[in-house]
Amino acid sequence: MSEILSATVVAAFGRQYLVRLTDDSEMACLTRGKKSEVACGDIVGVRRTDHPSTLLRSTPSNQRPAEAQGVIEQIAPRSSLLYRSEAHREKIIAANITQVIVVVAAEPSFNDELLARCLVAAFDQNLDVLIILNKCDLIEPAVAARKRLAPYSAIGYRVIEISARQDISPLRPYLTSHSSVLVGQSGMGKSTLINALLPDAHAATREISTALDSGKHTTTHARLYRLDDSSCLIDCPGVQAFGLHHLSFGRIEQGFVEFAQYLGQCRFHDCHHRQEPGCAIRKAVDEAKIDSRRLELFQHITAKRQ
Repeated sequence: MSEILSATVVAAFGRQYLVRLTDDSEMACLTRGKKSEVACGDIVGVRRTDHPSTLLRSTPSNQRPAEAQGVIEQIAPRSSLLYRSEAHREKIIAANITQVIVVVAAEPSFNDELLARCLVAAFDQNLDVLIILNKCDLIEPAVAARKRLAPYSAIGYRVIEISARQDISPLRPYLTSHSSVLVGQSGMGKSTLINALLPDAHAATREISTALDSGKHTTTHARLYRLDDSSCLIDCPGVQAFGLHHLSFGRIEQGFVEFAQYLGQCRFHDCHHRQEPGCAIRKAVDEAKIDSRRLELFQHITAKRQ
């Protein structure tokens, strides 16, 4: 039996994965069993199931590679795991990341509840957060979007403005020495941003698709791009919903970071910050110490868990 090799998962297509070995060669792998819990960014132990010459690097572009060159046998302990969940389903996004980058745009209008949910999920995993306002060359829409993001800047979130089609340089310093994951709704300009950062990204994606023999209807979970020796960026498909069913009411409450100084001050210890008398959070909203829209978002998110 062949030895177990250490590798990093760099792309996911359903139950098929592309892994990068320590010598920088790449191998297509499957998992054992029907349910896979492997995430892009995972460090895994893989066992080669065919001859080393079938590694993707050495597969001629005009030939169909083997359906599986290896099998994932183990997943190393993770430093972080970003995922979303509904009542009976979970969707793994990325593992071993240090930063979540949420991309919103001046146009089309972004979903601020989705943004709030992403920030709560990042807080739960103790991840840094960066919010990108893209398409800032659209002057009037950018003014409106900037106003909607002002409450986030006010509570300490980093927000930068770019136009990915014109100049990506303001983003680059925020990527250094981070394993970042890029999330956002469809239409926010994530693909343009990726292409500006990594001109060869589309070519790499085509090669991965060919290597894994993935059809046009195959779902791509995420792709990892190496930026330099200390930095990488994971891109994932646009999301329209970000379930937080795996988090308790209290954990979501803590994820609204501006609530922190008021928690424990409500009259009732199990206050849900709705109509209860003596609610410290609602009092802070009335005194303009907490943005009213943020409380609305919190109430909407937690109501869906009841």
